[in-house]
Amino acid sequence: TDVIGLQKIDDMIHNPVNDQLESTWKWMYEGINRANYLVENKDKVEFSRKAELYGEVHFLRAYYYFELVKIFGGVPVFTESRLTAGDSATLSRATSSEVYAQIEADLQAAIAALPAAKSLDGRATAFTAHALLGKAYLYQDKFDEAASILEPLVGLYSLAPDLQNVFLTSGENGSESVFEVQHSKNSNWFDWGFPQGSEGNFGIIHHGIRGYNGSVYAQGWSFNVPTQDLYDAYADGDSRRDVAILDIAAWANSTGAEYAEGYEHTGYFNHKYIPRAGSTAAQGELNYEMNYRAIRYADVLLMAAEANNRKASADDAKALNYLNQVRARAFGNSSQASSSTGAALTQEIWDERRFELAMEGHRFFDLVRTGEASTKVSGFISGKHEVFPIPQTEIDISGLTQNA
Repeated sequence: TDVIGLQKIDDMIHNPVNDQLESTWKWMYEGINRANYLVENKDKVEFSRKAELYGEVHFLRAYYYFELVKIFGGVPVFTESRLTAGDSATLSRATSSEVYAQIEADLQAAIAALPAAKSLDGRATAFTAHALLGKAYLYQDKFDEAASILEPLVGLYSLAPDLQNVFLTSGENGSESVFEVQHSKNSNWFDWGFPQGSEGNFGIIHHGIRGYNGSVYAQGWSFNVPTQDLYDAYADGDSRRDVAILDIAAWANSTGAEYAEGYEHTGYFNHKYIPRAGSTAAQGELNYEMNYRAIRYADVLLMAAEANNRKASADDAKALNYLNQVRARAFGNSSQASSSTGAALTQEIWDERRFELAMEGHRFFDLVRTGEASTKVSGFISGKHEVFPIPQTEIDISGLTQNA
């Protein structure tokens, strides 16, 4: 009976009345509204960091529209000013291509305005915008453009020697961090009506072990648990399995920890974003300090590998180089280096994304864009589930057309 909106999405039986989809829609458009507020008042302010700030505005607006288009498809696009209540009935949906065109325009503007080095952790740079633009191109099958825009990032960042450390607070904003959403536990402010408005990361509590009593970790709600299929898919010697997945029975046997089985218990937990002891304060559920790693360098390398492999004149040598860099970190040596080409290499890159980015929130969208979702996601209906339904409230208020 808990968080039915998430459970329906998990079982692919969701419909337009879903509080989770409605919240996502509202939060993304609130971000767009704030960006547009700055755009409409651009001529009213002058200060030394103005150009950089407006580069950040363009980047963030592109980020919000990208989240919307990959989740809902074509959505209303407005860029010149804030949306007010009186504007609601005047809205109509742009096409997905039109939304992507706006994303591309915003990111090109961000690249032109942003510095190469961040002025503060969490702020976008010109290279952060390169990475998001490369991802937007990849989602449109614009492989030549993706390969070109991602290329300047290769070698600019580096893979952390220990992937596990990337997902600890001690590893935040490290050599692999391309775009990382900052969270803290310092504020006593929290709001259960708007959990994403706290400074903490609300996602963390969901991944915790129900009824946990032991060291290292803290208890949570047992949502979003890894499957046996994912656990078994990792090859022997792949260090990423234990980074992504905690085997709770093995952990309890070795440490004496106690736990309760949650709903749809699999025996595994999301080890990348699991609650860890001491990483929360104030309202514990809402104030976890763990950052969200939105874009990592490993993701960039695998995107660049795919783009080079799938562009008009394929460069499989370059694609193999990028893929094998990621594999070498995973296995600690080059024993699993690939020498594949063509379609076989494409599939290897897609599979590598599953292992490297497991439990980080990218898998479903990768399966949709590569056409694999209908064979990989239980309950997925082709022609229906590639996008999620527009929230019914938006249909009722603005008369927007619904997805198929």
